[in-house]
Amino acid sequence: MTRPPRTLVLPPRLTVSARTLRATALRRGLRIVEATASAVAASASELEGGAVHLHAGPSFADVVAPTLGIALLEAPADWLALLPRALTRRDVRAIPIGDAYRLRRPAFVKSPNDKSIPALVYADGSRLPGPDAVDPATVVLVSDVMAFAVEYRLHLLDGAVHTAGQYAEAGRLRLGPPDGDALAFGQDVLAAAGASLPSAIVVDVGRDDEGQWAVIEANAAWASGCYLADPERALDTVLRAAGPAADLSPRDRTFVR
Repeated sequence: MTRPPRTLVLPPRLTVSARTLRATALRRGLRIVEATASAVAASASELEGGAVHLHAGPSFADVVAPTLGIALLEAPADWLALLPRALTRRDVRAIPIGDAYRLRRPAFVKSPNDKSIPALVYADGSRLPGPDAVDPATVVLVSDVMAFAVEYRLHLLDGAVHTAGQYAEAGRLRLGPPDGDALAFGQDVLAAAGASLPSAIVVDVGRDDEGQWAVIEANAAWASGCYLADPERALDTVLRAAGPAADLSPRDRTFVR
């Protein structure tokens, strides 16, 4: 009996990375559905019978995933804050934004797993979105400001660096191949903290001007660009990170968004 084709759901407006993944998925024989979140949710019954995956931003994914039975894997909100200082090279805390309002120094502040709080260096806590815009209980990551000479994205799958690529240099977009030292540091991160990550995730790492490596952040693979990483391997990570909830391993169930 022929198995139904797998489906990759995409939003109607695609980034360069999303177009690369779409082309890769088509070469594999996946069916592609591009539509608004509401249109996909309304036609969910038409996608029954085969494995459905997703690559999109959080707001799209949060509407679509429940209706399609997709489990979205992501790192715990406090994952970065719980890493040892040897991996972050800076102080990182996961705190309610209401507490962050009391900051009286520059700090880099961001949402852990979406973009509801813009990821920026804020001069102090008074510059953050106020309680009229954000629930004061909303958790944010607050870290010391650290400049990176070069930054890499690592696509992690089943406890290994599956593919990687450079995405920035001196704070500006600059794409390139993976660096051997970046890959080695990624393995160090997995050895120290891999048990606290889902089986498929993206972790960004960087090197400062003094040659020290640090974890920048973890991102959901289903919402992350692949840049110049091997698109076949990047797609492997996306399909695992946003696939049928029925196929989840017991280990990954604790990492569902």
